[in-house]
Amino acid sequence: MSTDHDGVVAAGPLPRVTFTSMGGVRTDKPQPTEVHQDLSAVRAHYSNAERNRPTKAEDRWHQLRLNLARRRGQHVTVLSLAGYGSPRWVRIFSRVVMAPDSHFEAGRRVAKVIADGVRGWRNFVSAPVPFAQVTIEVAGQQFQVAADRGGIVDEVVELRGGLRLPSGWQQIRLEAPGAEPITAEVQIIGDEVTSGVICDIDDTVVVTKLPRPFLAAWNSFVLDEHARTPTPGMAVMMERLLSASSSGSDQHRAPVLYLSTGAWNVAQTLTRFLTRNLYPQGPLLLTDWGPTEDRWFRSGQQHKVEQLTQLAQEFPQVRWTLIGDDGQHDPMIYADFARKNPQSVRAVIIRELTYSEAVLAGGRAEQPEGEELLKVTETGEHPTGVQKVGKHRIPWIYGPDGKDISESLAAYGLL
Repeated sequence: MSTDHDGVVAAGPLPRVTFTSMGGVRTDKPQPTEVHQDLSAVRAHYSNAERNRPTKAEDRWHQLRLNLARRRGQHVTVLSLAGYGSPRWVRIFSRVVMAPDSHFEAGRRVAKVIADGVRGWRNFVSAPVPFAQVTIEVAGQQFQVAADRGGIVDEVVELRGGLRLPSGWQQIRLEAPGAEPITAEVQIIGDEVTSGVICDIDDTVVVTKLPRPFLAAWNSFVLDEHARTPTPGMAVMMERLLSASSSGSDQHRAPVLYLSTGAWNVAQTLTRFLTRNLYPQGPLLLTDWGPTEDRWFRSGQQHKVEQLTQLAQEFPQVRWTLIGDDGQHDPMIYADFARKNPQSVRAVIIRELTYSEAVLAGGRAEQPEGEELLKVTETGEHPTGVQKVGKHRIPWIYGPDGKDISESLAAYGLL
C-alpha cells in the first residue's frame, strides 16, 4: 500500500480479517488489484482483423501474466525513462508494469535490489499492463495517453498555447490510476543546437565477447548488470566529442541518444550501466521484442533505420555523429542513411572488434559498396576515409577503442 503526495491512500488490495467461532483470527487472501485500461484502445486492438496468430498468442500471454499479478496483490507501477523533444513537443518513454512495492520506488528499482545485483531475467518478470491509462504533465499541461499492448508508452505530445520549453534537461510527471506518481527527465534539443551523437550500445560502448546468436539472450536474461564491461576509452572519447560539438553552457550542450536493438525491459539496467561508467547522459531508443503483423520478432535493423529517419525529420538542423561497430549491420545502415540524408550526418565512427570478438560475432560486417565509400585494405584493416554524397564529405573513422578513435577525430578537427 502506498500514499500520494497529499497523504491519500492509493487503491490497492487489503487482506480481509475475519474472526472464527473459536475466537481466532483468519486473514483471507487480498482482493485483486484494480487496473485501469483505455477501453477504446482495447476495443480497437482486439477488433483489428489484421491481428495474426503470434500477436494473439502474445496478447493472451500478457493477459495471463496480468491476471496472476493482480491476484498476487502486486501494484501498478510506472517506470521512469528518459525522453527527448524540442521546445514545442516532447517524446515520452515509459513502461507500465505490475510489481511489488518492495522492488520499485518512484518508478526506479530500489537501491538495495541494485546493490545485490540485478540479473537480466528479473527485468522480464514484471507483468506489463496493456493499454494502461497514463496522465502526462509537461510544464503544467496535462495529456491523456495509453500504453501499447505491451505496456510501453512511446508518445509525442504537442505543447498547447504557444508554450515553449527551454533547452536542456527538463522534468515531466507521469501518473497511472493506482500507481505512485513519478517524474522523468526529457532532453530538450533547442533550435540552436546543430550537432549531436547517436550511439549504438552492444560491442560499441560495452564489450560483449559473445556469439552473436546468443548475445541478446545473454545480455537480457543472464548477465548481472555489474558484470558488463565498458569499452576502453569510449566514455572519455564521447565526452570530448560532445564538449567539442557544444556551444557555450550545458543548456546548449550537444545531445546524445543511444540507439539499440535491446528490449525496453532492460532500459533502466542500461541507464545505470551508462551512468556508472561515466558515459554521457542521454535517452535510450530501444524496441519491443514482440511479434509484428508479418513476423514473429521485430527486425533490429528496421528499428534502427526507422529511428534514424525519424530523428532526421524531427531535427533537420542537427548534424549527427553516428557511432557503431563492425560486428553487426551498423556500417550498412549508417552508409545508407548518409546517402539518403547527407545533410544530417557529420561523421561516422565505427569501433573495430578485436579478432576474438569478430570470430564470436560471426565475422565483421560487410563494407557498404559504391564509389562513394572507402574500401578495406589488403590486411583487412579499415583506413580512415570519406564518404562522398554530392557536395557532402562525411568522414568515416575506425578504431578498436576510444583512444585510437580520438586521435583520428583530432586529425579531422572534430575534437
